[in-house]
Amino acid sequence: MGLPDKNEPIPLLQLGSPSPTEEDLFDSDFDQLVNSSSPKRTGTTWTAVAHIITGVIGSGVLSLSWSMAQLGWIWAPVLMLFFAGVTFISTFFLCNSYRSPDPDYGPIRNRSYIEAVKLNLGKRNAWICGMLIQINLYGTGIAYTITTAICMRAIHRSNCYHDHGHDAPCISGNTSYMLLFGLVQIFMSQIPDFHSMEWLSILAAIMSFSYSSIGLGLGAAKVLGSGIIEGSIYGVSTSTGIQKMWLVSQAIGDIAFAYPYSMIVLEIQDTLKSPPSESQTMKRASVISISITTFFYLSCGGFGYAAFGNQTPGNLLTGSILNQYLH
Repeated sequence: MGLPDKNEPIPLLQLGSPSPTEEDLFDSDFDQLVNSSSPKRTGTTWTAVAHIITGVIGSGVLSLSWSMAQLGWIWAPVLMLFFAGVTFISTFFLCNSYRSPDPDYGPIRNRSYIEAVKLNLGKRNAWICGMLIQINLYGTGIAYTITTAICMRAIHRSNCYHDHGHDAPCISGNTSYMLLFGLVQIFMSQIPDFHSMEWLSILAAIMSFSYSSIGLGLGAAKVLGSGIIEGSIYGVSTSTGIQKMWLVSQAIGDIAFAYPYSMIVLEIQDTLKSPPSESQTMKRASVISISITTFFYLSCGGFGYAAFGNQTPGNLLTGSILNQYLH
C-alpha cells in the first residue's frame, strides 16, 4: 500500500497497520519515509521567535501613534491587546493544524496555510482562500513599497536640509525610490535558497527592532524633555461624526495590519525540529514573540501619541519627529 496523499483527509483507522508508535512518529527514519522530499528541519524556539518578529513587526508599527491619536488613550490600548489576543488564539489553532490527523504525532504535514485549508475544507475553499491570500500579499507589497519610498525620501530631505538649510527647495518624488526598491527586490529574489538563510531572519528581526526602537526613543525623548503628556481620552476631535467614524475605522485597520501573522505560521512551524513536537515549540515561540511585539506596539504608539497628541504624524519616522531630530 502506497503512502497516502498528504492533501487528502484520512480517517484514523486507515493510517495503516500496524499503527506507528509515538516513538516511531518522532523517529527520523519514519519522518523521512513519510516526508521524503522535505529538507532537514533544525529550527528551535528562538529561530521561530526571530522568524515571527520579522514577519509581524513591519511598517505597520510606524502608524500606530497616529492610530492612537484617533482612538484616544482608552480604546487604542484596548484594541491593541484585543488584536494580540485574536492573534494568540488563531495561532494556537493553526499550530494544531500543522500535523494531521493528530496535532503532535500525525504523519501528514501541512507546510503552508493553503495546504491546511485544502486538507480540512477541500479544494474549493482552498482555491478561494488562495485567491484572497494573493490579494492580501499584493496589497501588502504595495504598502511596503510606498512606505519604503516615503522613508527614503524623508532621509533625502533631512540630509538636504542639513546641508543647505531649512529654506532649501528639497523636493523629490516617490517614483524613483519605488523603482529602486523594486529593483532591489527583484535582485534579492534571484538568490538561491534565499528563504532558507537563518541569518537573514535574525538580521531582519534586528532591523525591525531597530526602527521600532528609534521611533520609541524619539517619542520618549520628547516626552521626557518637555515633561508634558499630550493626547486625550477620546482622541482627535472632528467636525462631523462621519469623519470621526472614518478616522476610527482607518485606525482600527492600521492596528489589524500590524499583526500580519496567520498566513506564515505553518511555514515557520515547518522549519522546526522535533521532539518536542512542532506545535509545542511553535506555541511557546508565539507567546514570547507576540508578547514582545505587543509591548513594542504599546510603547511606540503610546510615546508617539504622548509626544505629539492630536498632531501626531501618520508615519512616526518621516513626520515631524524625524525632521526635528535629523536636521
